[in-house]
Amino acid sequence: MTGIDASTHPFDTAIAVQYTEAHQLAGHTCPDYANMVGPFGGVTAAALLRAVERHPERLGDPLSLTVNYAGPIADGPFEITARPVRTNRTNQHWLLELTQDGAVATTATAVFGIRRDTWSDLELTMPSVPGPGEAVPQIFPDFIAWGHNYELRFVAGAVPDIEPTTEIPENPDSVSTLWLRDSPARPIDFASLTAMSDAFYPRVFLRRGRYLPAGTISLTVYFHATAEELADQGTEYLLGRARANRFGHGHFDQNAQLWGRDGTLLATSHQLVYFKG
Repeated sequence: MTGIDASTHPFDTAIAVQYTEAHQLAGHTCPDYANMVGPFGGVTAAALLRAVERHPERLGDPLSLTVNYAGPIADGPFEITARPVRTNRTNQHWLLELTQDGAVATTATAVFGIRRDTWSDLELTMPSVPGPGEAVPQIFPDFIAWGHNYELRFVAGAVPDIEPTTEIPENPDSVSTLWLRDSPARPIDFASLTAMSDAFYPRVFLRRGRYLPAGTISLTVYFHATAEELADQGTEYLLGRARANRFGHGHFDQNAQLWGRDGTLLATSHQLVYFKG
């Protein structure tokens, strides 16, 4: 697959934000990244990250991002406020709000910083799975527009059929393992890594064997990769794995890992999801 320059890629159009004042930015939702209700949460998170990346006072690269989806985001324009609340020698803390018509729809905090050369180790092990050419491509229904902007190839835990012809038993676990990349292919960067951290469908779908009303309330992404390590990935597939720990009382958690094909752990994420049923 031939890659597209980042400046002209549909993803960059979807997360485009422009400063209108010192800490104020304007953006607009993109129908290509629509979800069942409102925009794909990953692209909203990426727009918030891009707001900090574009700020002239930014220090270093992203270390973590927490996004709280406080209310629905309507199709149309939105505003982002991005303020650095404290800058230390090697890290910088940010507060962000996304509003529409004066109402807060999303809040976020971000930590950016300078990575130093230190002792390092990796306790997680990259899953050993067949390559993307041997994995099954996922085709999303039309009403999940954002899914058509990714090439998702499931090794295990694919999305259940939306209209199963037979009764599907509950799955014994919530684990999905898949290869993924932007479609059209695009060199990975922190913004696209942010969006991919939310590209795992709700775990309750897999456990119950069917679609249910569900949505992310809070998403945290931890960026383990350096900018150089991301650049080394190019347009290659990433390997993702996601699972939940507990379901109940209308909520569940969902954690995920994103690995480079070369075995580099690029990001981990954790989110809280509401569901009905």
